[in-house]
Amino acid sequence: MKQYSPSCDQNKDPILAVIKPLLCNATSVLEIGSGTGQHCVYFAKALPHLVWQASDQAIYLESVNAWIADAQLNNTPQALELNVDVSWPVEQYDAIFSANTVHIMSWDMVISLFQGLGKTLLKDGIFILYGPFNYNGEYTSTSNANFDLWLAQQNPQSAIRDFEALNQLAKQVGLVLIKDYEMPANNRILVWQKR
Repeated sequence: MKQYSPSCDQNKDPILAVIKPLLCNATSVLEIGSGTGQHCVYFAKALPHLVWQASDQAIYLESVNAWIADAQLNNTPQALELNVDVSWPVEQYDAIFSANTVHIMSWDMVISLFQGLGKTLLKDGIFILYGPFNYNGEYTSTSNANFDLWLAQQNPQSAIRDFEALNQLAKQVGLVLIKDYEMPANNRILVWQKR
């Protein structure tokens, strides 16, 4: 059954404007944490030159695959089950995209995410991460501080992550930050490249 997220509709065009030039030479993208599936079909339709491989934990796949089935695009295969702690695809990809995931994951899962990236990205491939981040241990806005409180109430292991800590994990697996984009609603897009 298709799920719907209002925030996906609100952020899809600003995200697409940033990722479209970044992915102009890519042929394959793995999306981690596809959620409802809305981003997958929207971005795949706008980027027909590449294969957009959606993935998520098993409980989310029904919605993702329902969006994929309804869209009937040639470049969106069935979503993969992917748990960052356990199961990664054996294929490698030109790019990996993830939106609004690391603040929901536990810190151990974030570590597993970056370890998986190191193996799953092709050389010179890019990792594109969208979401809210802290800088120098500080919130970038009052709304992000309030959001972080809300996250902690939902799950004590969830939190807005510090950019510096994420960048350190990236360096450990051979990823170099190439761009940090300011986005609407106090979000960012971070882009790392595998060297």
